[in-house]
Amino acid sequence: MGEYADKTKGKLKQAVGSLTGDKRLKREGEQDERKGQAEGVVASAQRAVKGVQKDAKHALKELSK
Repeated sequence: MGEYADKTKGKLKQAVGSLTGDKRLKREGEQDERKGQAEGVVASAQRAVKGVQKDAKHALKELSK
């Protein structure tokens, strides 16, 4: 699942777990939410790396003129 789907699923499970007193479901929700957060961090790092690659490529192009 995607970052936002995991976060949303996690929050819903936590809410239902809290309302019903189901500790296992609440823990699952916390895990799902953390998974979504981790996916978000990875996606941000990937975008940053792509930006650095693009900038480096542009700088090399400018230097070769």
